[in-house]
Amino acid sequence: MFGTGKKYFATRASAKPGRSGTRICGRNNVLVSVVLASCFFLALTFVPFCMNRASAGNPDSAGAIKAFREAAKVLFHPRCVNCHPSGDAPMIKDNQEPHKFNVKRGPEGKGIGAMKCTRCHGDANQVAGIPGVPNWHMPPENMPMVFQDRTPGELCRQLKDPKQNGGRSGEEIINHIDKDPLVLWAWNPGKERKIPKMTHGEFSVKMREWVEKGADCPE
Repeated sequence: MFGTGKKYFATRASAKPGRSGTRICGRNNVLVSVVLASCFFLALTFVPFCMNRASAGNPDSAGAIKAFREAAKVLFHPRCVNCHPSGDAPMIKDNQEPHKFNVKRGPEGKGIGAMKCTRCHGDANQVAGIPGVPNWHMPPENMPMVFQDRTPGELCRQLKDPKQNGGRSGEEIINHIDKDPLVLWAWNPGKERKIPKMTHGEFSVKMREWVEKGADCPE
């Protein structure tokens, strides 16, 4: 525009008197058109920006922390902690006994050698009491996702950390909670196993609330 302005003033100075009005009006019309086009472009870019900000919602730190504390009651239940231990051996039953037969996590979380998880754990709970869903396993060795002995704040920060949660976003964490067979099993654990007091639906709602309110963590 600076180059156009210099050319405009030079043309105006050398113009014939009879045609100066036409030239000036023509130039003015061009400038007005440019200004209007610029304003229209800015409006188009600004409106979606405002809409995106509005649809993102407002973070609510206290609300997020409260929601996570409620959800953590499920995460700290034996149905979850037994396969998320602080060591490499899973636990069993409501009193969290060490697993029999010296079962260990293994690199992929599926056991070691002859003691693979799926050797005993099938696709469904057995009448004899052995629990099962397809692909029964623990978290892998390089991402153990420990729940045992964590504080709510420690567990919260761990769940948020892409290096510790498999690179999952908040929405992907919710999807995992809603669809993973091992998560759903906690509410259908078979013979003589207690389930969390909170329903799966309530748990999912609390976790989504935590994510949507900013995913802040307790201290």
